[in-house]
Amino acid sequence: MRLHFDVETGSAVRRIAVDVDAFVVAGWAGRDLAAIEHHIEELAELGVPRPSAVPLFYRVAENQLTQSSSIQALGPDSSGEVEVLVFSADGEMFVSLTSDHTDRKLEAQSVALAKQVCAKPVASKAWRFADVAGHWDELVIRSFISEGGRQVTYQEGTLAALRPPSNLLAGYLGEETEVWPAGMAMSCGTVGAIGGIRPAGSFSMELFDPRTGRRLCHNYAIEVLPEVA
Repeated sequence: MRLHFDVETGSAVRRIAVDVDAFVVAGWAGRDLAAIEHHIEELAELGVPRPSAVPLFYRVAENQLTQSSSIQALGPDSSGEVEVLVFSADGEMFVSLTSDHTDRKLEAQSVALAKQVCAKPVASKAWRFADVAGHWDELVIRSFISEGGRQVTYQEGTLAALRPPSNLLAGYLGEETEVWPAGMAMSCGTVGAIGGIRPAGSFSMELFDPRTGRRLCHNYAIEVLPEVA
C-alpha cells in the first residue's frame, strides 16, 4: 500500500511516498500494568477474551490502510482508537497518526479478525521522529466522536502511558535494533475510552506537541453497511 505524507520540518514541508508491505498493530502496549488490566476489563465487558501476551502484535493486511475521509463498516458495532503510526522512508523514521478501527461485536470471537475486517484511517501529514524523540512522552493523543449532536472528547492521554516505539519493535522482532525495517508500519497502542467504548458516526483524532504547538490531525466519517443473512 502506497501512502503519501506531507512532512513538517520547521517552516518547510516536503512530500514523501511510503510503500507499506507489513502493517503491525501493537495491542496492550501500555507501560502501566494496572492501566492495561483496566483496558482488558473494559473490553471484557464486551465479551472480549483476555490477551495471550502483553504486549501482543497483530498483523493486519496493509491494504486496510486508507487516507480517505470516510470508511465503510459492516453493521453498527465498530469504533475507532487513536494511535501513533511509526514507519521509515529512505532510512529515516517518521511518526503520523492512525485509528485502529475495530469491529467490537466480532472482537468477542477473535480480536485479530475484528481488527482485520475494518479499514485503518491514516493522517496525511507526518513528523520526523528525530524532531520529537527527545520529548516523546510529552506528546498528547486525543480523539473525539460525534454524540448527541455534538463533538465530545473520547480519548486523551500522553505517550508516557505507552511503551516507546523502540520497545515495541524489539518485542515484535524478538531482538533489539536501532533500525526501523523498511516497508513496515506499526500502530503503537492507545489510551482508554472516556465513558466506555462505543460507536459513533464520525471520529476525529490528533497528535499534539505541547512544546511547539504543532498538531497532526485526521477526521473520518463511518458509513454503516447493513448486515444481511
